[in-house]
Amino acid sequence: MACSVLGARRPRGTYLPALHSPLMLRRALRSLTTQVAAGVDQVFYSTALARSEGSRRRSAVERLDHEQRMKALALVRQEYGNPGYLTEPASFFPEPPAEEGRLTRVRSLDLGLEVSDLRWRSRFVPIGKGVAARYASHEENHIALARLYLRTHERRPAVVLIHGYLGGDFAIEERVMPVRWLLDQGLDVALFVLPFHGERRRRILSRPVFPSSDPRFTIEGFRQAVQDVRWLLRWLLARGAPAVGVLGMSLGGYTTSLLATVEPRLAFAVLLVPLACLADFAREGGRLVGTPEQQALQYEALKEVFRVVSPLGRPPVIPPDRVVILAGEGDRITPIAHAQCLASHFGASLETFPGGHLLQLGRGRALAPLARLLNQVTPP
Repeated sequence: MACSVLGARRPRGTYLPALHSPLMLRRALRSLTTQVAAGVDQVFYSTALARSEGSRRRSAVERLDHEQRMKALALVRQEYGNPGYLTEPASFFPEPPAEEGRLTRVRSLDLGLEVSDLRWRSRFVPIGKGVAARYASHEENHIALARLYLRTHERRPAVVLIHGYLGGDFAIEERVMPVRWLLDQGLDVALFVLPFHGERRRRILSRPVFPSSDPRFTIEGFRQAVQDVRWLLRWLLARGAPAVGVLGMSLGGYTTSLLATVEPRLAFAVLLVPLACLADFAREGGRLVGTPEQQALQYEALKEVFRVVSPLGRPPVIPPDRVVILAGEGDRITPIAHAQCLASHFGASLETFPGGHLLQLGRGRALAPLARLLNQVTPP
């Protein structure tokens, strides 16, 4: 391991090429960076994402045994298993209805940049009868919002940024997302808030209820996310943006990849440390129960249930050269296999950096393909 080579006492008479070769030293430092980033991810997962035994006991869904889970998943599949939902995306992801937005000025930045918050009523209607009333009871989630960074005297291409799980706080997202870099590339920027995150959740300090241990709630959440992002995309185009793309991180990367199978007006899609498969995430997180054989059956059932909102379940509607995928070699929350799976599905190249999911060290160099792509969609 790199850390042991760099930190160990050198035995007499041995030769350490890592200390004399710049290439070997760079490799050692990259390996060390990956290990540190992976350690941070593991600590975060165990403290913030993993479900405790107490929380599992309180969850009606997670208390189910194997047989009960299989029966429940069969019912969900029956409810959302209409083949037309996959072959005719418009039947499952309808165009957002017309709705007026309301702009509130936040502050001014340099070079004529205005920062404003855009709010609009999300006219989303769940189709799952068993979950519709509970889903609609979250009044805060009925108002969609985004923070906009717009030039006041010109119309530029725009990019919508979609945060990850537990995100949606603008003060944090402005620092986590590459907002300034994208502005410098000649784009306007919109920070979109996912359903049940940020101001859209019932209690600001509570854990978001989407994604949920109830697959129906998760399915409806992605349907609403796609509808709300499409409304924002349409608003930006109507304002005069010549092109609009989307960049999503983690859960936002999953949403972005799903959008790239539904929305042909998308100018580009950037998937940053993306999640690719909800069933894989459940298996990796130890959410399945019973014997190995029973867990394998639950895994396959989950894949079928979530196929209707899987970016792998439909063909892309944008060209491969308009998709950029960035993955961290030390990512332990959405491991690099997720990005590889999406790269194969979209026919897109995969760029990696030595950091992880949270400590995205080296991300700047990995953005080079995105910079080249933006040159194609931004005016000189």
